[in-house]
Amino acid sequence: MIAENLQRTAAGLPEGVRLVAVSKFHPVDALRDAYAAGQRVFGESRVQELCDKAPMMPADTQWHFIGHLQTNKVKPLIGLVSMIESVDSERLLGLIDRLSAERGMVTRVLLQVHVAAEETKFGFSPEELLKYFGGRKYERLRATHLCGLMGMATNTDDMERVRADFARIASLKRQIAEICPDLRGFDELSMGMSDDYRIAIEEGSTLVRIGTAIFGSR
Repeated sequence: MIAENLQRTAAGLPEGVRLVAVSKFHPVDALRDAYAAGQRVFGESRVQELCDKAPMMPADTQWHFIGHLQTNKVKPLIGLVSMIESVDSERLLGLIDRLSAERGMVTRVLLQVHVAAEETKFGFSPEELLKYFGGRKYERLRATHLCGLMGMATNTDDMERVRADFARIASLKRQIAEICPDLRGFDELSMGMSDDYRIAIEEGSTLVRIGTAIFGSR
């Protein structure tokens, strides 16, 4: 079923949109089934779970960390993941940059922006991000590549609100590109999950984070 679900989901993605198979809380056997069906990028939200699974998967598996990341848990991810999608503060970004420089490697990250109605979600406010880029603070980074933005829509059945949230995130990315025309490689927009990824794609998403539609309910 995983292979069928994966192929059906991937077949519906337009060119330029990549799939992050959200494998958190699913057993390694399920990830191996997805890998055998051609999936290479997996999303995990807990550091220990990712660290436990990584040695049991093929070496060319690409890991995206997509959960809330506490500063005391950053170190194990440096050099292990291909991207940290959920950088939600300047403090966390600075720590990732310092640890990456110490390891002599560059870590690819997305900045998480908070536009949803729920206060429980994490991320920079749009105003904070515009201030960060307007002040060209990114020029201080030594070992971090800012690849774009990540965000979630409000958890609601109102699809117009969901679309508006995604449109706001996409608009923010365009604003940043206008403020900082010299910013290179700021191309990714990670938006959309199993219930709303089609709307996210219509609003410009380049990465969709899909778990339930592939692996089933946890």
